[in-house]
Amino acid sequence: MTFVLIHGAWHGAWCWRRVAPLLRAAGHEVFAPSLTGLGERAHLARPDTGLETHIADVVMLLEMEDLEDVILVGHSYAGMVITGAAGRAPERIRRLVYLDAFLPEDGKAAIDYIPPERATRQREQAEKAGSIEPLSLAGFGVTAEEDARWVSRHLVRQPARTFLEPVRIANPAALARMERIYIDCDSATGTFTQFAAKVRADPSWRFFELPCGHDAMVIDPQAVARLLLQD
Repeated sequence: MTFVLIHGAWHGAWCWRRVAPLLRAAGHEVFAPSLTGLGERAHLARPDTGLETHIADVVMLLEMEDLEDVILVGHSYAGMVITGAAGRAPERIRRLVYLDAFLPEDGKAAIDYIPPERATRQREQAEKAGSIEPLSLAGFGVTAEEDARWVSRHLVRQPARTFLEPVRIANPAALARMERIYIDCDSATGTFTQFAAKVRADPSWRFFELPCGHDAMVIDPQAVARLLLQD
């Protein structure tokens, strides 16, 4: 199997460092790109870096690496990204996995799903700075001292347009036919419960609960890998 792991807001490829080796040890190919303007590509952030940029990052990876039969995994904000990418390259994707992630409707932006008080603050930051500051480590559920040092050292500001730009789902019928998995974590952000509630009893989805904080790939990489390896 080929896994493509897409990180969430403020993160980068670095956050999959504990999961990717477990998948490779099980005999699978793994790609974990950093989206434009984040991770080691933070220096590429521009005012026009938006959700469409990140969707293109993923679609181009699939095309340039000739990837097929892909298990496309999106954490958190990346639920927006993998939804858009899957609609544009459905023939390359075997399964979509939403790891405590946004599950957007066509025409909706990430900020449309965020609790109102936080959304207001983020809109103000977007207007003043063109970028949005990271959540607290508590918001990510990262409490262990070693994890906290690692994560805080690598978080960067999120290009604002990525939260404000609506997703355009190119092929909703193809998405509906794909195998889809939702992994619900004990998120403290107040954002993701709505998506878990939507698919929990839907027979067209496979649903799992993972009893750890939002940054599950940091907090419990073994559990994340076990779920991703289920066939």
